[in-house]
Amino acid sequence: MALFSAFSRRLYLRIWLAVVFGVAVLTTAVGWAWRIAAEHSMPTLPPREVMVRNMAGELLGSAQTPPGRMMGQPTEFTVTLNDGQTLQIVMPSRRRGPPSSPPPPWMRPPFGFVWMLALVGLAVALGVYPIVRRLTQRLETLQRGVQRWGDGDLSVRIPVRGQDEVADLSQRFNAAAERIESLMASQQALLASQKSLLANASHELRSPLARIRMGLELMGGPSAPGSATPNAFREEISRNIAELDQLIDEILLASRLDAREADMGTVEPVDLTGLAAEECARGNAELDAGGDSVVVQGVAKLLRRVLRNLLENARRYSTGEIRVSVAIQGDRAVLKVSDKGPGIPADQRERIFEPFYRLPGASERNGGVGLGLSLVKSIVTRHFGEVRCEETPGGGATFVVILPKIDV
Repeated sequence: MALFSAFSRRLYLRIWLAVVFGVAVLTTAVGWAWRIAAEHSMPTLPPREVMVRNMAGELLGSAQTPPGRMMGQPTEFTVTLNDGQTLQIVMPSRRRGPPSSPPPPWMRPPFGFVWMLALVGLAVALGVYPIVRRLTQRLETLQRGVQRWGDGDLSVRIPVRGQDEVADLSQRFNAAAERIESLMASQQALLASQKSLLANASHELRSPLARIRMGLELMGGPSAPGSATPNAFREEISRNIAELDQLIDEILLASRLDAREADMGTVEPVDLTGLAAEECARGNAELDAGGDSVVVQGVAKLLRRVLRNLLENARRYSTGEIRVSVAIQGDRAVLKVSDKGPGIPADQRERIFEPFYRLPGASERNGGVGLGLSLVKSIVTRHFGEVRCEETPGGGATFVVILPKIDV
């Protein structure tokens, strides 16, 4: 039972035995056919007349050899003399060369043919085994790789050798494993991002809520001389509610941008120059568009959010005028927002695009929780573009947004 189980689970044994059995059957059939053909193809001798004479040359009798005699076979026939007597004549087969000793018993028919068949079968078995074993070793490697991958090791890849079906199967497995590993990595990154967003959001929500609670308590308590008026408390509460509303809106938008499959709106041609003109008029910024209309493919409300966040960030830190420029460089649209603020240190220009990251000393400024620039980068990346921060000549910071341009 154990032998049968091992045989059924070993593909190379079944292939090897099948090949050996097939070759043995073929050898037997060919040998049998060759023997029959050899017997039928042996030439026969025509009948011959045999005469018996005495010493005087007188004819004593005659006879004919039997028809259908095989060449090399002994001949036996009977001659009848004139006086009625019969003679039994035997003519042995002729031999060429010196007489040889009879072959050993194991080489005589049919044992000689059996030995020849055994030697051929052994040679075929020894020759076929390495070939079959090499093929099935690749299958066993594929089997072990699939098992490890199923156990959770997504980094497993199967070595590809040759160009046959096994190699094609290995290539397809590697491609599928690569896609699944990439998908799992993106899902893990998304989960980590969501956890970080939730943790930071819960921390940022406490500040405006605490200030609102404090304002409500002060409004309900007895007014001390020289304390703020109820109108001032109401203004403070309204400002904190607006900050809270903006924070929640940015958190929701950041969460939706992280989920790539979320529908953010209709993708259509957007006049970036017109969008910049509207936002500059709203935010009291200078626009330099050069008279050219720059059109990009995207979601209008998201691109408007990019401009608005960059302008709000510039107003928060700038001490001078804010300039916005829209231009075409090759097949790319370039949007720049420049301010005259304190600027951003070179070692911080990448980190400012991280969620909830703020420059040292800026955490107590009014407005802004560190999500604005993070949203800018997420939106631009979703539009197959890039964003970076540069130094403004003469002092300040310049944010550069590069998007694919389309022709209209």
